[in-house]
Amino acid sequence: MFGDISKAEQIYIACGYTDMRKSIDGLMMIVKHTFQLNPFQSSLFLFCGRRRDRMKALFWEEDGFVLLYKRLESGTFQWPKSAESVRTITDQQLRWLLEGLCVDQPKAVQKMDTSSWIK
Repeated sequence: MFGDISKAEQIYIACGYTDMRKSIDGLMMIVKHTFQLNPFQSSLFLFCGRRRDRMKALFWEEDGFVLLYKRLESGTFQWPKSAESVRTITDQQLRWLLEGLCVDQPKAVQKMDTSSWIK
């Protein structure tokens, strides 16, 4: 399937701004060298420019990379500008981002990590 991002096991968001002139090779090098992640894993990597009205998504399929590009006609993405260079987000947070909302919704019920409770 061409660009089926629903198969992504992880979603990574590049906090801050990325030069949107970069194409597949440039974004792949950011993932590999800056974030120290494997660009060939089954993950979706999201990047946003300074104007915050354009987003690129890089995704590895079994035979090559898919580069998705979205440009908003009005409005901006609520892109995280935190000190973290990259972070993971959930499918729900991706939906919020694409709907123009912040990925960190203050009133959303947060999922609890109970893995440390069972030992």
